Amino acid sequence: MGTIVISGTVVLVVLGFGNHLYWLAAVALLFVYVQYGRGASSTSSSGGAAPSGSAPATYKAYRDRRDRQAKWERRYRRERPLEARRQAREKSR
Repeated sequence: MGTIVISGTVVLVVLGFGNHLYWLAAVALLFVYVQYGRGASSTSSSGGAAPSGSAPATYKAYRDRRDRQAKWERRYRRERPLEARRQAREKSR
């Protein structure tokens, strides 16, 4: 992803010699990548949900996510007992 952003920035800068709005677009692209790109999950300390593929930044965030997941699983088993039993049978095979 970083390679694509850097390539796009270079292209926008080269095109910017003819039209300065492309330079502005290159700066905006870099800003968005730095703000929301690869390093955003490790630097942000918001209480929101983390992306599904990344590990939580703190143990408290991990426990909150784990407790929330357990709550939803209990609710699912309570509201759909037949489906939950079928899934448990399939899992034990």
